[in-house]
Amino acid sequence: MSIMSSRKKLYIGLALLVLLAASAATIWLMQPDRHEREGHLVLNGNVDIRQVNLAFKVPGRIDRLAFDEGDRVESGDLLASLEPQDYKNEIALAEARASQRSAALAALESGNRPEEIERARARVEEAESALGIAQATLDRVEHLAERGFAARQTQDEARSQRDRAAAQRQAALEELSLARKGPRREEIQQGRAALGGERAAAALARQRLVDANLYAPADGIILTRAREVGAIVGPGETVFTLAHTSPMWVRTYIEEPDLERVEIGAPATVLTEAGRAFPGRIAYISPTAEFTPKSVETREQRTSLVYRVRVRIEDQDGILKQGMPVSVIVRPAARER
Repeated sequence: MSIMSSRKKLYIGLALLVLLAASAATIWLMQPDRHEREGHLVLNGNVDIRQVNLAFKVPGRIDRLAFDEGDRVESGDLLASLEPQDYKNEIALAEARASQRSAALAALESGNRPEEIERARARVEEAESALGIAQATLDRVEHLAERGFAARQTQDEARSQRDRAAAQRQAALEELSLARKGPRREEIQQGRAALGGERAAAALARQRLVDANLYAPADGIILTRAREVGAIVGPGETVFTLAHTSPMWVRTYIEEPDLERVEIGAPATVLTEAGRAFPGRIAYISPTAEFTPKSVETREQRTSLVYRVRVRIEDQDGILKQGMPVSVIVRPAARER
């Protein structure tokens, strides 16, 4: 009798459980919107962590790597550096060239020294003396030629010597004039431009030395360490992959009938499968529709059009991971009547 009584109680208990489950399903199916919970809109989504590939702007050999995969970094942390000697040599060379151009420009701007002008005047006097001697020689040869005591060739040679001396005197006079005037304005401008170019090259060399260090652009976690110390890397070649930890985002989708009930800036609560809650706000609603993504669609939603929504949240404890499924609970905006 006791065995039969126990079985009867078991059957009655199972029947009650089936009845309760059927009643709950009936109540659920009779709800006007399966995506609502106590007046809040419930959306399904996934955590979307933004990542960035970090690389040097200049080529070189890696001299130091300060972090490894899984390490947390803060904005401005020095992640890696290249061997600096080559870039220091570039700076020294560029600064030496700039100094040379600066000295040349100073000489142009100050003009010729008195000693240089005096030297030019002495060359003029020397040329005038040579011209006087050449002219006297020509006069004497012509006088002898008139009397038949000098050949015509001797007369031509004396005249050529006189013309050469006259040309040298004219050149000396022009050189003295230029020495008194000093450099032309165009030459000074050219010297200034050359100095500016060398200074820009020096600044670029100093910047390249700075770029031989790789800094964290934001707070995050090192996902990938793609190179090791001693490796030669080129500009733009990935050394680290960084996952941003602040802010974090949840990507979800909303159906067209509920679109007008959600506003940008509206508060939202993000729930993980483990029950952890994170406060957030609606940061973006796509202006264009798209088919329901495979990751969130149901059999009834395979041809539905939805709008992408991004929710901004903060996760200081690093609980959320890329692609983690979550629920987004939003209080719908009041509809105008």
